[in-house]
Amino acid sequence: MDISRITKHLFFSEQRTARAFSRLGLAAIEAAIQASEASHAGEICFAVEGGLDGLPLFKGQTARERAIEVFSQLRVWDTAHNNGVLIYVLLADQAVEIVADRGIHAQAGDATWEAICQQMERAFAKADYQGGAIAGVDAVAACLRRHFPYDGQSTNELPDAPVVLS
Repeated sequence: MDISRITKHLFFSEQRTARAFSRLGLAAIEAAIQASEASHAGEICFAVEGGLDGLPLFKGQTARERAIEVFSQLRVWDTAHNNGVLIYVLLADQAVEIVADRGIHAQAGDATWEAICQQMERAFAKADYQGGAIAGVDAVAACLRRHFPYDGQSTNELPDAPVVLS
């Protein structure tokens, strides 16, 4: 049990999350997702969470484990071509995780997602949350364009608005 991590999460306020991802910032991320989805047949979902609480926190749930849980809760896996991608941000840990459905993950692989996460984390370390998030969306979109180019028939299967979990 990591007491400093637990303390950090329990005292991570909604106001800190709102400062990092303001309404204008969230709108810009949504616009980036919408624009990107006009150029590929995949689906991008963006979720941000300030900190964990309760039993998962005390049991040491990692950002990766939580991202997989959120991937399921938001039904990112439920796309026709198995090409949904979740970008998950856990602010208290300063962690970014990408969970991709099997259709796109088989094409892109772990190294691609890890590189995008690291790029975003570097921007976040400089408090450039909007820029880092949009760069991440753009990088995921480039991957989706390469492997799932727009076919003229794709429908928007997942909401484009970022999800702020509390």
